[in-house]
Amino acid sequence: MPSRREVLALSAALSLVPLARLGAATQVVGVYRRGVGEITVTALLDGVLGLHPDQLLSGSDPETNARLLRAAFVAGPAIDTSINPYVIETAGRTLVVDGGAAGAFGPTAGNLPAALAAAGVAPEAVDTLVCSHLHPDHVGAFTTADGAAAFPNAELRLHPAEHGFWTDPANFAGADDQTLAFAQMARAAVAPYADRLHLTEDGGELAPGVSLVHLPGHTPGHSGVMVSSAGQELLLWADIVHIGPIQFARPAVTIAFDVDQPLAAATRARVLDRVATDRVEIAGAHIDFPSFGHVEAVGTGYRFVPSRWDHQL
Repeated sequence: MPSRREVLALSAALSLVPLARLGAATQVVGVYRRGVGEITVTALLDGVLGLHPDQLLSGSDPETNARLLRAAFVAGPAIDTSINPYVIETAGRTLVVDGGAAGAFGPTAGNLPAALAAAGVAPEAVDTLVCSHLHPDHVGAFTTADGAAAFPNAELRLHPAEHGFWTDPANFAGADDQTLAFAQMARAAVAPYADRLHLTEDGGELAPGVSLVHLPGHTPGHSGVMVSSAGQELLLWADIVHIGPIQFARPAVTIAFDVDQPLAAATRARVLDRVATDRVEIAGAHIDFPSFGHVEAVGTGYRFVPSRWDHQL
């Protein structure tokens, strides 16, 4: 269990996050479908967060950050980072993985309801809501403005360590106002689903061909979702990587949002090795939309190779 100091460090770091600027015009609603065997996975663009590597990353330095951003053709020093929830459709089931930021981080995010509508997915049709972890940019659209369940017919699935951490007041005794606000948002996101909350352990089935994968470190119960069908696999790995141009190349680099930074780095190293070795396709909550791709080992690090556009759906 992370210490209060680690939780406070997370809170302090969040206050450093700059918001990305809105331009004079915005892009179309982000919706992209991909087939995984007989299962359809749809990436939805909730919006972007502006992240500043020099303020948020540990284990790297401004010169290295600038070099890696430049190599990725990012002007820097800040980088706009996508927020990507997903829809999974399998065997007559409809699952939503994460809920975006809603209004928690200003006007550059909160587009999940519009993206769901563009994808033709009504909230009433969703039977399972999967939460990778209870940070605000992942649970914003779980509830309506008046605190009701935004997905009225859905059960909520998350790892028991995640639920236990955020709902135990002892973990936040004496915490500052911002940390308490984060815990309050986490509890508020879960509350309207209390009578249909199903805590799911590592490997637990969420639907046919879909299972939870515990990936701890970023938060205690941080989890991904493995989609498997007809010999194909896709790992929705949530927040394994936040700033791709730097963390793929240097996997030991952690971000201040990681509640347990050494464990987060170890989990990232393990996951990167597995998906690179086994050639498993991945998608991430903070990889540039639509986020699907593969990971290739390069020297002491890795590189992300975006998947080719799927024209078959």
